[in-house]
Amino acid sequence: MTEPFLGSEALRAGRLTRHRLRSEFRSIYPDVYLRLTDPFTAVTRAKAAWLWTHRRGVVAGRSAAALHGAKWIDRRWPAEVVWANRRPPPGLRVWSDVLADDEVQILDGITVTTPERTALDIACRYPLERALPTLDALAHATQFKIAEVELLAERHKGRRGIRRARQTLDLVDGGAESPQETRIRLLVIKKGYPRPRTQIPVHDDYGGLIAELDMGWEEPKIAIDYEGDHHRRTRKEFNKGIRRHDAITEQGWDDIRVTALDTDGGVLARLAESWRRRVCGGGGREGLGFKRSLQQMWTGLRVAG
Repeated sequence: MTEPFLGSEALRAGRLTRHRLRSEFRSIYPDVYLRLTDPFTAVTRAKAAWLWTHRRGVVAGRSAAALHGAKWIDRRWPAEVVWANRRPPPGLRVWSDVLADDEVQILDGITVTTPERTALDIACRYPLERALPTLDALAHATQFKIAEVELLAERHKGRRGIRRARQTLDLVDGGAESPQETRIRLLVIKKGYPRPRTQIPVHDDYGGLIAELDMGWEEPKIAIDYEGDHHRRTRKEFNKGIRRHDAITEQGWDDIRVTALDTDGGVLARLAESWRRRVCGGGGREGLGFKRSLQQMWTGLRVAG
């Protein structure tokens, strides 16, 4: 038994004794168990929540995102299901709702909201800063179409939180590969910079791929790369990161490397200095008209800041 299961069913079938159930398995929710040695993940919690409904509920929200393959769903977050029982146990959140047939699917035998309906629920129920990392991860995993989510939003236009949802959905980018990348992207957008492109390919003079930048602006060739801990775990990875950075800068990019130790103010200060050098100092290759528009934008950023 490597998956959550209903203890009552296992006892009736004779697969376990009560002693083994108590000693070898943990209780996730009432009557829902998992072997003590098995990993406990957000996916595990989602499956356990569905079993708690005796397979009659619909996994939704962040739990549905986990089942659809979205990363970065914290296993400590409460599971979320659409279900009529209004008295869930700790660690489980339920809500009543009407789901159309095209808003639900069967995934590995579990009833779950579709990626589009999942995205709409998350955008409606959580503020921007909490919703966007999960939505980025869901978009990365499923490639759901924002246009289809917007059609669902129109179908549910009287729903609570729908206005906030539209604003959040407009910022979703499946190119983000970590919550920190999402957070930094949102930080620079809120500061007034143009929306950066994610996963920008950089090629050498012979057309070979050097790297994919986390985010940036192809004109005036400014990039932001988030360096997680995995980039510094070994000497080989550390040296590889240095060579990558050197190769990127040789192609004319200003590559701003950010780590968890950098403050938001520090990131914005470095970005502002890069824009000042590139836009006002003549560092880019862009044409005169485009450069004037960048200078106008830079002037606006200074006034707003």
